[in-house]
Amino acid sequence: MRADRVLVCDPSPQAQRALRVILRDAGYDVLMTACGRDALDAAAHERPRAVILELALPDLDGIEVCRRLRGNVDAPILVVSELDDDEKKISALTCGADDYVTKPFNPGELLARLAARLRAAPSALRIENDGLVIDLAAHVVTLDGEEVRLTATEFALLRVLATTRGTVSYRTLARKVWGVHRGENGSRLRAHMANLRGKLDRGSGTSVIRTDIGLGYRFVGHKGTPAARAGDR
Repeated sequence: MRADRVLVCDPSPQAQRALRVILRDAGYDVLMTACGRDALDAAAHERPRAVILELALPDLDGIEVCRRLRGNVDAPILVVSELDDDEKKISALTCGADDYVTKPFNPGELLARLAARLRAAPSALRIENDGLVIDLAAHVVTLDGEEVRLTATEFALLRVLATTRGTVSYRTLARKVWGVHRGENGSRLRAHMANLRGKLDRGSGTSVIRTDIGLGYRFVGHKGTPAARAGDR
């Protein structure tokens, strides 16, 4: 069985050495990066099962890296940072981090938190629904066997809706896709949703995504039938 791959982004050689030893001894496959851009590139191409992220990075703002990671990967994100600041913690958790650990940390506690987040992570990487297939790992959507080409933002919106049961509020959806400072941009959200619906509905008269007026959006599936996740079968 292949070991779970953990992507680590930390510019400190000392922290890299420590995390590599801790994670490898626990049976994880470790992919190490030292800056935000490399982490984003590695996450897109390697599809790690989890990400450990330092916020104090030499090239990009760590909160922005966290936001962009959450928009492109479904893996748990654990911030392990030297920044022990309540505002940073709130921003990171709001922008998509699943946990926040400050340095210095207890190795056993870090491994326990990582294992807990991996257990809680969605096991279904593929959603199938009456001809509509959403491959969350490959970032590919097909409809009746034909690929539907979505932008990164459109896929991020679809991913949030398709993996959430019930209605997702406008503010929550915008925040999960764009981050804490974008939650109020309703016109931008409506424009992207209109484009997404146009690509998925194709003039069929039925919509994959329903608007619950005054509340938000709900994924109802192709032809209005419930979606089946890989883990449900």
